[in-house]
Amino acid sequence: MKRSISKQTLQRLPLYLNYLKTLSLNRSANISATTISNKLGLNQVQVRKDLAAVTSGGRPKTGYLVSNLIAEIEQFLRYDHVDNVVIAGAGRLGTALMTYASFKDYGIEIVAAFDVNEDLIGTSLGDKTILSINNLKNVCTSLKINIGIIAVPKEAAQSVCEKMIDSGIRAIWNFAPVHLNVPDYVLVRNENMAASLALLSQHFAQKAHESH
Repeated sequence: MKRSISKQTLQRLPLYLNYLKTLSLNRSANISATTISNKLGLNQVQVRKDLAAVTSGGRPKTGYLVSNLIAEIEQFLRYDHVDNVVIAGAGRLGTALMTYASFKDYGIEIVAAFDVNEDLIGTSLGDKTILSINNLKNVCTSLKINIGIIAVPKEAAQSVCEKMIDSGIRAIWNFAPVHLNVPDYVLVRNENMAASLALLSQHFAQKAHESH
């Protein structure tokens, strides 16, 4: 049975995995939690707790075998299992997401795209045909889709969200800059690029002010 961990730990696990994969040419090597924490600038105790929650544990003095640690984190994150995903919104952002080949490395594959723009419906992007949003429920039901991506303008996001939930989707990756109202059983992960850019801008302005 999959163990329950905090969201904070879940967000750090990909950081550990990406770092470990830079060492993957020497997968027979061992690594300690101390080394990982120093390389990533994290608290050593926290790293140990995070890894203990998802792995069989390291050994005193020898640490973790890199290859085993990679495999266990990937298994916990389900990177060894590909989930089919649909996306609503085939504009520039949606197109960029659809053509991002590395999603499979993270255990997801976008299998269908939907839009309301008649000029886009029926056209193809790679091996995917853009479908009418009216076909969303039929596709999600037949393919048993549980995850949806929203890449539509903010004015349409809530309506699309409701269509996804009605189609059986229980996890939504939202790129629209708007709060979505969903039932408690639906998980929403927001990617607020405007907020991220604001933080970057403020950080730059603060550093520039400090340098004068």
